[in-house]
Amino acid sequence: MALFAAGMTTFMALYYVQALLPQLSDHFGVSPANSALAVSLTTGFLAVAIIPASVLSERYGRVRVMVISALAASRIGVFLPWSPSFEVLLAGRALQGVLCAGVPAVAMAYLAEEIDGASLGTAMGRYVAGTTIGGLTGRLVPGFAADAVSWQWALEIACLVSLGFALLFWKFVPASRFFFPQQVSPRITLHNLLTHLRNPGLRPLFVLAFVLMGGFVTVYNYLGYRLLRSPFNLSEAAVATVFFMYLAGTFSSTYAGRLADRIGRQQVLTVAVVLMLGGLALTVPDYLPTLLVGMLLFTAGFFAAHSVASGWVSARASDHRAEASSLYLFNYYLGSSVVGALGGLPFTAFGWSGVAVYVGVLVLIGLGLSFRSRGAAVQK
Repeated sequence: MALFAAGMTTFMALYYVQALLPQLSDHFGVSPANSALAVSLTTGFLAVAIIPASVLSERYGRVRVMVISALAASRIGVFLPWSPSFEVLLAGRALQGVLCAGVPAVAMAYLAEEIDGASLGTAMGRYVAGTTIGGLTGRLVPGFAADAVSWQWALEIACLVSLGFALLFWKFVPASRFFFPQQVSPRITLHNLLTHLRNPGLRPLFVLAFVLMGGFVTVYNYLGYRLLRSPFNLSEAAVATVFFMYLAGTFSSTYAGRLADRIGRQQVLTVAVVLMLGGLALTVPDYLPTLLVGMLLFTAGFFAAHSVASGWVSARASDHRAEASSLYLFNYYLGSSVVGALGGLPFTAFGWSGVAVYVGVLVLIGLGLSFRSRGAAVQK
């Protein structure tokens, strides 16, 4: 329950602006690619802060770092909707990304220490399920509210909900039972990171996180622009309902984690990536029912892949798991930032077809990496 609340508050804080990117474009007079920086900068600075946050957790404790992160990120969020300029909003979102880093940087290591190995896949799946609901709520709340109030108040409501979940996490998170503080230094940290980077079983998973998350964020960054325009011409509230597709991720992440515990991670990971590719293809025609089915499959496949890959990192890292998890998440959020921002270029030039080709190449790379993960595991 506590980690569910942590996922809710953090992922609401990360993505509450995504549903209103078209409104930011209109209000501040910026292009879709520039508007997407309100998401990309946040995840980019989170990526930069992931490794320092994990190092702090080795010294000061998992729970302490997660609690401070959740409370600080949600509190600063309540001020950002009233930013006087787009530049101020971007600066605040960058700071919020840094403050958000503590929860995702530490949660996987916390679960790996506290949960029995045979049940780790299931526990990781439940945590990822909580993050999907947080991402969903962060997009739905402002999306629906924007039809009744200004975009500023729509964002403010989402930020207050995020703050409420941060307080719940603070109150109910269990203390660590198996954590022991470790001495940390730049030299030791660098050695641990390089050790993980040399691990042939971990490297493909790090790159997989980069390409899949980058493709996923690209699709959701520019989907709203497509649905608001011809031939769909949907309302803001109707566009917000598309984010209900995140519920497919809530189910698939939990189920994929359990299935991976039973039949093996590589098989489940490959099927999940193929599901993403098939779903993406269905979004290309200008036909709403097909697009919605495609988004359902694409979203379910992504969260299943993320659940399996993140659990695999924790299982393959025999020690210094916080650093291993942080490297995975560094690539995950760096992909969100860099690949998501660059996705505005094919969208501006070629529309949705450009996005589909761009993301399709990334998912194909992910498919190759899923097979490479199996080979690396056998080699190891």
